[in-house]
Amino acid sequence: MKRNSLSSFYVSLWLLFTAVILQAVESAKGKYAHMLFNELFENYSNALRPVEDTDKVLNVTLQITLSQIKDMDERNQILSAYLWIRQSWYDAYLKWDKDKYDGLDSIRIPSDLVWRPDIVLYNKADDDFSEPVNTNVVLRYDGKITWDAPAITKSSCVVDVSYFPFDSQQCNLTFGSWTYNGNQVDIINSLDSGDLSDFIEDVEWEIHGMPAVKNVITYGCCSEPYPDVTFTLILKRKSSFYIFNLLLPCILISFLAPLGFYLPADSGEKVSLGVTVLLALTVFQLMVAEIMPPSENVPLIGKYYIATMTMITASTALTIIIMNLHHCGSEAKPVPQWARVVILDYMSKIFFVYDVGENCTSPKREKEEECKLEGGNGCQRRHKEVKSHLSNRNDNPDLKEKLNGNLNRSYGVHGANVRETVNCCSCYKMLIKNIEYIANCVRDHKANRAKGIEWKKVAKVMDRFFMWVFFIMVFFMSVLIIGKA
Repeated sequence: MKRNSLSSFYVSLWLLFTAVILQAVESAKGKYAHMLFNELFENYSNALRPVEDTDKVLNVTLQITLSQIKDMDERNQILSAYLWIRQSWYDAYLKWDKDKYDGLDSIRIPSDLVWRPDIVLYNKADDDFSEPVNTNVVLRYDGKITWDAPAITKSSCVVDVSYFPFDSQQCNLTFGSWTYNGNQVDIINSLDSGDLSDFIEDVEWEIHGMPAVKNVITYGCCSEPYPDVTFTLILKRKSSFYIFNLLLPCILISFLAPLGFYLPADSGEKVSLGVTVLLALTVFQLMVAEIMPPSENVPLIGKYYIATMTMITASTALTIIIMNLHHCGSEAKPVPQWARVVILDYMSKIFFVYDVGENCTSPKREKEEECKLEGGNGCQRRHKEVKSHLSNRNDNPDLKEKLNGNLNRSYGVHGANVRETVNCCSCYKMLIKNIEYIANCVRDHKANRAKGIEWKKVAKVMDRFFMWVFFIMVFFMSVLIIGKA
């Protein structure tokens, strides 16, 4: 127990001694730092380029670290980013012998006390031309100055939305000196690309690289070369949000539009469904137009909306035409022979369209079953027998002879009842005429009704035909858009 207490006492004593020594060293370095600062900046001017020979080029090393993408404004084509800009150069007038200052090799001073290169963002799109942040610079004993400054930049970016929402963008950040040419200040890339190690992941964009390229350009105003460094930010849009909020609802609405052909014509909702779907797609089209730049490049989803709206407009127009066919009625002309063969005989079987009022599961009418049981022409033969019986009663000679014989006998035997017999025969004749008139009216009514039923069946077949045509069009259009993206 005594040994443990002694050892802990020695350790605490050693720690106390070390802390006192370090405090003394720090205070000594602080004194040397003040002395160094006063001597360095006694006759120093930050207005001139810090080189001993004015013909010598001052090299500035530039490094960009991307921290965050704040916003990508596609409509105004502006990229807002949070950057860390590191610049380093050598100042020929800010050197010292660190042995004279107790090994002090670096100090940190305000950046406005030293000369700084006027490197700016060439493609800046911000209205605020404020000065850079006056952070401290690190000054080393050999004259090397390192300046780290954060900056929120707004740069112009040419946005190509042809494949929105599956698009990729390339935004350039061009940095260069505003007044010094290449013979005075030269810019050197610190790395071959921007630093993305501290990048905060964005919810809308993926970063696929930030390569850096040095350019030397001679402008028309001056004969001297002007170097700059261009960082190309390669962005890939995360399309999940737009798929579930813009593309998928449009696809579902598009598949709903052809079902208007399946609605019964007597429901009165065929045209209303087409107009409602068209208005819904118009709302989505306006939403896309609000976020896209007003350029000639129509986005992919916009093309899909326009194609779908055109298709729905065509389907609504065809629905109106088919409804006119459905409501032709008995006053219309008979169905042409080619339409009877092509539509009623062949297309109705292909699209499983039966007579109006029937479907594939309902039983046949009893009269048709009786006709099939009696034979192909059983019903027609029975109809002809009734018709001939009614129509030929007036022309039957046997009936006339019987009536005349009865009249003669009645006249010979019962002369008083002749007038009653003649009146009875005339009643029979009137009754036959009335029956023939009723039969002709019923026959004409059935013919007109059959004509209207044929037109309704033609309309129903055309409805089914266009329904499948538009379903196939919507399917292939959706596959084509997704495959192209």
